[in-house]
Amino acid sequence: MNTDAFMADAKAAGYTEFYERDLTQALGPEPHTHDFDARLLVTGGSITLTMNGATTTFQAGDSCEVPQGTVHAENVGPDGVTLLVAKRQA
Repeated sequence: MNTDAFMADAKAAGYTEFYERDLTQALGPEPHTHDFDARLLVTGGSITLTMNGATTTFQAGDSCEVPQGTVHAENVGPDGVTLLVAKRQA
């Protein structure tokens, strides 16, 4: 998925806040939740998310959704990750 398609889909789904994150260190593996819905588009590098009992690695062009209150853990790949994040208050 490209950035334009990601943003168009997210806006149509009610996401109103967009920002980029460039991460070079692992965030986890501590499980945590957010008080908002999040959609992520990987624009560079990779990130591994564990949620709902499944672990998936996302690379450039991949996207995913983490609903509000979902317990998840994030681990940044060895080369870091660049994300386009969309937030929606639930």
